Amino acid sequence: MGRTVKITKPLSRIVSLNPSQTETLVDLGLEASLVGITKFCIYPDHLRKTKTVVGGTKNVNYDKIKKLKPDIILCNKEENSQEIVATLEKEYPVHVTEVADFNGALEMIRQYGQLFDCTEKASGLCARILAKKSKFESVISTSPKYRVAYFIWQNPWMVVGNNTFIDHMLGLNGYSNVFEGLDRYPVIELDDLKSEALDYILLSSEPFPFKEAHKLELEQQLGIPVKLVNGEFFSWYGSRLESAFDYFKKLHGN
Repeated sequence: MGRTVKITKPLSRIVSLNPSQTETLVDLGLEASLVGITKFCIYPDHLRKTKTVVGGTKNVNYDKIKKLKPDIILCNKEENSQEIVATLEKEYPVHVTEVADFNGALEMIRQYGQLFDCTEKASGLCARILAKKSKFESVISTSPKYRVAYFIWQNPWMVVGNNTFIDHMLGLNGYSNVFEGLDRYPVIELDDLKSEALDYILLSSEPFPFKEAHKLELEQQLGIPVKLVNGEFFSWYGSRLESAFDYFKKLHGN
């Protein structure tokens, strides 16, 4: 965003407004410093019972945040609005991430290591993620490159396009996203799929909670194989990547 964030004191009171980042902070040993989170910060399970929930990622309670007296607030360019960032940075240092690919996720972890004085833990986490990625790539290096469409919403039907972290993760899985020529999260018609020679449709568990009934309905309607996938492993960056590649191995039947 072209901003300079000035840090003038140790950061011992953190408000995190993004679930991926909240999980990463906990895995870096910073749970005690977390004072505020969103209602979507569901990992680890107990967190919403022990921390102050300040709203969602799109709507936050500024009064609750003020009472927490944060030293820093962590946002994300995609998940949180520019209005939220602009309002909060009038009173607090606000760090905004923009994670569109694997390297960007590692960069975020390293930045948190610097910000919160845990560079050794951050470096170790990055090393473990890179090792998992390397093993996964060796496993699927000879696999076919399937053509897929990745659905995130119904009514209207929305898929993943380019310039997204999900599209990047599809590529790491050896999938060819048939909608990579469209920007971000386009709305499509199901008839658009008939000319795409798809190998699979992937239905994500989030943000729309696709279920077995949706899978069967689309298979019957389109005659294309459909897989239900755990969207957290495709869209959550940060420390979630350490377990993502084990999930991807199973998804590929390995």
